[in-house]
Parts: sequence; C-alpha cells; structure tokens
Amino acid sequence: MRKKRVVVGMSGGVDSSVAAYLLKEAGYDVVGVTMQIWPRDSDEEVSAKGGCCGMSAAGDAAHVAQAIGIPHYVMNFRQEFREKVIQYFMDEYLAGHTPNPCIACNRYVKWESLLHRSMQIGADYIATGHYARVEQLPNGRYAIRRSVTAAKDQTYALYNLTQEQLAHTLMPVGAYEKPAIRAIAEELGLLVAHKPDSQEICFVPDGDYVGFIEKNSTRPVPPPGNFVAADGRILGRHKGITHYTIGQRKGLNLSMGHPVFVTEIRPRTNEVVIGEAEDVFTKHLFCDHLNFMSIPDFPDGMHMTAKIRYNHVGAPATVRRMDGDVAEVLFDEPVRAVTPGQAVVFYDGDYVAGGGTIR
Repeated sequence: MRKKRVVVGMSGGVDSSVAAYLLKEAGYDVVGVTMQIWPRDSDEEVSAKGGCCGMSAAGDAAHVAQAIGIPHYVMNFRQEFREKVIQYFMDEYLAGHTPNPCIACNRYVKWESLLHRSMQIGADYIATGHYARVEQLPNGRYAIRRSVTAAKDQTYALYNLTQEQLAHTLMPVGAYEKPAIRAIAEELGLLVAHKPDSQEICFVPDGDYVGFIEKNSTRPVPPPGNFVAADGRILGRHKGITHYTIGQRKGLNLSMGHPVFVTEIRPRTNEVVIGEAEDVFTKHLFCDHLNFMSIPDFPDGMHMTAKIRYNHVGAPATVRRMDGDVAEVLFDEPVRAVTPGQAVVFYDGDYVAGGGTIR
C-alpha cells in the first residue's frame, strides 16, 4: 500500500522543520518545499534581515531536509504573492484600512496555490508548522482547533481556509508547546533549533510599511490632510492616512494637553478623526467576506467568543446574520479599537466557527 504523500511548506524555521520530521516519523512520504515569494530585487535585502521564505530560508530548509532524510524543492510563487498579498496590502492601506497580510497569504498562497501544485505532483496533503490543529467534527465539517499552547496559538490567522483545503491539511505542531518543538530540533541536531521566530510583516522587514507602499504602489499615495474632531473641527495636519490606524496614540504630534486617539479614518475626505480614550471603545461592528468553518452558517443570535485582532484575547459576543455576505456582531462589553480591514474570528469553544473582515 502506498504511503500517503505530504508536501510540507518549509520556511526555514524550527516549527516547519520539526513538522516535517514528525510527519516522516508518523509514516508519511514527506516532501519539503520552500515557497519563493520575493521579487527578485528583494531577495538579498530580505535574506539579510532574516525574513522567512527568502534565499537564506531556502538554504536552512534544505539543510534540515538533508538532515532528516527527505527531498527538498524550491517553488516559485512570486506572482501569486505579488497579486494576492502585496497588492491587497497596499490597496487596503490606501483605502484607509489596516490589513492583515498573513491571513491573505495563508488563504491564497500557502494553501490555495501550494495545495494546487502539490496535488499535481501526487500529494495527498500539505502541512505547515502552524500552532493549530485540524479536526473533522461529528457534523462532517473540518475545523481549526486551538493549539495546546495559548501563547503561540495561530488559529486567528487561519480562519479563512476552506473545507476543501482543511480536508487536505496536516498541522502536527499544534499538539506541542514551543519548548518541546525546540527540544526535538535540538535532539536531532538541527541548525534551526534556536533560530528566532519571525516577528515583522515578512515583506517589510524594516517595519516601514508606509515607505514600502510609497515605493511600490502604482496608485497615488494619499497626501497630508486634516486631523478633525468628530464634529468636523480642524485640530491639525496629518502626514497621510496610510500612517494611521484605529486606536493609535503615538506619533500624532497634536498638542491637546492630554492623550488623544485615532477613532476613524475617512479616505474620501482625507481626514483622520481624533477623539478621547472612551471614543475608541464600541460594542458593535459589521463584517463581510464571511467564511464558515465548524458550522455551515451563523445561526441568528449565536453567542460566541470573537477576536478582533491577532493578539486580542477574545470577547463574548452575539452574531446576527444579515442579508448577503454580512454579519453584525454585538459584544457583551465594549471592546477597544475595532479596526476596518482586520479580521474578526469567532470561536465556539476551542474551535474556529468562522470569521469575516471588519467593515
């Protein structure tokens, strides 16, 4: 009987390296693949700054693959990454939103594109080093389950995967805590055992996302405009809406005599609205581009835990389905800095029920 073949997306980090090892030990026919996503003129810069999926990442992954005895290949996904992640990232900022490029990359590049190519070479599954678990529920649907370690849980960034993608996905690292993963890598003598985790947006390794947009966008970047109060009073001048996000306090350069915060971004009028600390809290949001995971749809009035950003602990909320691809979310208590462009992800216990994009 043929072994089940799994293509492991190897980023050159410790998590995906150990994922490949665990799957080989479990009896799978494992193939390592590093996704080449950078524009050619960015490889050197990204590699120098330690970004994932650059040339140094491919080298580290190749060393690991040789050490654990699996084949390793580099696949070119530059076009998909440019169209689905970088362009989306720039478009969202130019529209006054704050995007999450990792969610787009997971959905359209790491899964959609990699899974399609993997199936073409006879793979049964793809796998990654994410701290999450994939399970098929009694209702027949596949869902992402929280990892065993809350500190590293990555389920928020995976809410947008489809049922077809989940049916062909393995995530072995989700059953381990981070120190255990490093211990396995150390015991195997892998050179990535103590490699630091990547923290920044991978294609903006210096953190200057505004500079990245100004350099790479083919559309005009919004010029400076007015800071205004909610009633329209002009309070000062801002540097351009791409510099700001909801809830921001630092870097406003406004002499108000007390801390003030960004409460709204208005791209049509090129205004950034400034308010008090309490103005940043709300009990209500709308979301669209819905994706359903553990359930086929949100029953009207379902009570769940909702996360409004990656590092948000989650808050109790009621979800009300509306016409079309829209849901309304009513929180039990006010939450801070609901930000258009970010995802809201709903949890039913440990399982991702679904999610959407905050409008």
